[in-house]
Parts: sequence; C-alpha cells; structure tokens
Amino acid sequence: MKFLFDLFRKKTKVELIDLTRRFDLIARVGQGSMSKVWRSTDTFTGQTVAVKVLDFEKTERFESRFVGLDKPSEGEIAIQLQHPNIVHTLEFGWTLDREQFLVMEFVDGLGLSFLVDVQNTAMKTHRMKWICQLGNAIHYLHENAWIHRDICPRNVLINTDEELKLIDFGLVVPNTHDFQKPGNRTGTANYMAPELIRRQSTDPRIDVFSYAVTCFEMFTQRLPWDAIETLDAVRQRMNVPPADIRTFLPDIDEQVASAIMQGLEPNPEDRWVKIEDMLVELDSARKRLNGDDEAEADPT
Repeated sequence: MKFLFDLFRKKTKVELIDLTRRFDLIARVGQGSMSKVWRSTDTFTGQTVAVKVLDFEKTERFESRFVGLDKPSEGEIAIQLQHPNIVHTLEFGWTLDREQFLVMEFVDGLGLSFLVDVQNTAMKTHRMKWICQLGNAIHYLHENAWIHRDICPRNVLINTDEELKLIDFGLVVPNTHDFQKPGNRTGTANYMAPELIRRQSTDPRIDVFSYAVTCFEMFTQRLPWDAIETLDAVRQRMNVPPADIRTFLPDIDEQVASAIMQGLEPNPEDRWVKIEDMLVELDSARKRLNGDDEAEADPT
C-alpha cells in the first residue's frame, strides 16, 4: 500500500469512507487470499455493485516486496482497465480502517472454476469462445504493459449473457525491468510457470503459461500434472513435462491441442513469445470449427 502510506506521510488529505454508510453490503459473494467481496447497493446511485475490500496486513506484506519501486495499488491499476472481458472498476478508495476498497460492476453469473468442474452443456458449447475472450483480456493487459501473474479459473466469471470477465488484479505488476527481476514468487501454485517458481527473471510469458494451464483444464477437467497445494510440491514437479492433452482427449482438434501444448512448454524460450500468437491459432480454430457463427462447435 505504498501509495497510501506516501499520501499520509505527506499529510495529503485523503477521504476515508465509511462503507456501511455509503453501501448496503448485502451478501458476501467471494473471498480471495487478500480480500473479501460483497454484493452491495450504492446508496448514492441505487446501483448494484461489487465492493472488494483488501485485507490491510496481507496487502501491506505483499506491497513490501516492492519498496522503492513505486508500485501502483490494485485500485490504481484496475481503474485504468477498459476491456469488455475485464470487470469494470468504477472507483477505489480507503475505508475508515485504512483498508483499500474497489467498487466494481456486479457480475451476475458463475465462476469458471465451477464450470470446469461440472463440464456442462454451457462449457462444451461456449468453451472456445471463453478461451479466446480470456486470451483477449490478457492480451489487452500485455499491450498496456501489465503482467497479471495470477491467471486461473477462480479469477474468471461468466455472466448471464455467457460472456467472460477477468475479475482480479491483486498481483498485477508493471511490465518493466524492475518488476521482472527474480524473487517475486507470487501466484496460484498449480498455475505458476517454472521460471517463476525458480525465482528467475519473469516476463509476460508467465501469463501465457498460466493461460495454457487454464485452457488445458477447461478441456480435460484436470491439470497437466497431478494437482498440488504447496510450493514445495510444485518445485518437485518442475522438471516433469506436462501431460499431453491428446492423452485425455484423443479426438481434440490438432490446432487447438498444439496451441495449448506450446503454451505449456516449461522452458519459456520454447513457449509462445506473445499471447497474441497463441490467440491467432486458437481463434482460427474457433472460427473454423463453428463456421464463425455465434453457436460454438465442440473441438473434441
């Protein structure tokens, strides 16, 4: 929370908001590793919104990794993002307890994690569309010089119009030399690229890797490795090649399979250099499989 602390050190007036007066916090709808989210009504406008409150101590520990780098806060980052497949952040500020909060559009729908687990008709019908929409959201971030660092199904929602929204930017950093240096090992263990786990230099290819893992899971209902919970276990599997998606889906479209498997290359030099290159293959396959109509074809 360096931005916040700088403001207070300089004795700049910062308006602290009483969330319980400004918003009717109706129900908890989510909880991340560093935050809680409520479906809320904005008492000023009557609008239904999502209010995300960042845990002060956990956020402070995370931000302490970037002392001297002038890292923007999550709110400063999220408010800049304008893309149809990224949740729209309306405003951000600080509570009376000096915790940062974000006010976002409320996405009524289902988590991608749920849809991965159930593999229902919606998943089979819209899977390729959602894969391309998620890729487009990541491409937008990269084009605007950000690295997401935590692409995984739990950070994605599908709204009632069957459109995908990327929803969490708590680990996003600028795509600059200072933030690519070794040491910042953050993310979700099962989706972390090997170079990130090894504390080597990183770049947007870590998002390509996490995206490929997510695509693999959307098709197979499983990860390219046995699921693990700890970084110690992740380190043990770093030198184990990912399972080939064709092993689980022998009839998967070859263009789709090849694109995903190249995204999963453990060596970043063998991976897609840019996510847009991977997207070209996936979107080409999507259009070929469904004739570029709105209805999706199952590529398996």
